[in-house]
Amino acid sequence: MTLAYFDCFSGAAGDMIVAALLDAGATFSKLQEAIRTLPVSGYTLTAEKIVKQGLAATHFCVQLDSSVSQPHRHLRHVVDIIKGGRLSEGVKERAIQIFTRLAEAEGAVHATTIEKIHFHEVGAVDAIIDVVGTCVAIELLGINRIVCSPIPTGSGTVTCEHGVLPVPAPATAKLLMNVPLAQTEEPGELTTPTGAAILTTLASGFGVMPATTPRTIGYGAGTRDGKTRPNVLRVLIGDPATDVREADQIMVLETNIDDASPQVIAYCLERLMAEGALDAYAMPIHMKKWRTGMLLTALCPLEIADALEVIIFRETPTFGVRRRLMERRVLRRRVERVTTRFGEIAIKIGERDGVETATPEYEECRTAALAHQAAIREVIEAALAACREQKKR
Repeated sequence: MTLAYFDCFSGAAGDMIVAALLDAGATFSKLQEAIRTLPVSGYTLTAEKIVKQGLAATHFCVQLDSSVSQPHRHLRHVVDIIKGGRLSEGVKERAIQIFTRLAEAEGAVHATTIEKIHFHEVGAVDAIIDVVGTCVAIELLGINRIVCSPIPTGSGTVTCEHGVLPVPAPATAKLLMNVPLAQTEEPGELTTPTGAAILTTLASGFGVMPATTPRTIGYGAGTRDGKTRPNVLRVLIGDPATDVREADQIMVLETNIDDASPQVIAYCLERLMAEGALDAYAMPIHMKKWRTGMLLTALCPLEIADALEVIIFRETPTFGVRRRLMERRVLRRRVERVTTRFGEIAIKIGERDGVETATPEYEECRTAALAHQAAIREVIEAALAACREQKKR
């Protein structure tokens, strides 16, 4: 398993992503060979080592031939170009997914369908090469999983075909929905629509870097010079320190409350669970002036932390919610069904490092117990016994 972590401390663009992967060891000649199989023309590719504001980096450039006309393209045209290249099926599939996501974002912004949307700037040859080049480089480096840092978008305005627009541009903002963004005062557009589409399509998570043993580090240079930071994108590639299927990151939301009734706390916990919290609970505590209160806690995926925070503020009288990003180790899980004298019961099974834990699903056990007028512990014991017998076969 090879993991790549994109550290977007200065944003991300398509050419910066390709450049960072080349700097990390992807072979330029092989990447160029793959891109040349695409049925497009009118460009020259270069990759050179430079020093960008004090940092050694690679600059990847798609130089367009001004004498060759490059039309605006619809999604179907881009898909045909990608399918027309002599590329692996994995590269084609990932590249098409990225452009489809980009078309969906553009369609939502312009209130039209993905079939009718013109890609404008991002349908040009350089955007196609950036997307396909990224997918080729990922395959060359044997990367199996991608994680990305919170993404800074920049500040101020950007000028495009539709005029002057705020940063992040509308399509970029749409692509970054439910993705953690990093605050920055750096002026200008740090993250482009193409960069946002690539990372949000390929990354399996956003946040701090997972426990990893880095083998190589690459820096990809952007075109402009940053005002407050070097305009480079860093990628760290290495081996996860633990099986990535057994670890992830969650957000812990918590607040101390001493002026809410038990009914209010209970209702808030119910709402948090209904909206996707992994768990929500309250514990008695002693607060300032030795007042008795409750510590309300919610565990949740990163992408819904903001929504659950709103619930806590709306449903309780608290004035503040604390946040902690935490790593969680989990068992590999599967669900099996067993047959008992009370009927079929689902068993949740977790495994890791020779440890196995089996737990009958409570709601199914409860339903079976009521239907057969039996004690729920009898149903649970019967389900576990059936699970053990099934394992012996």
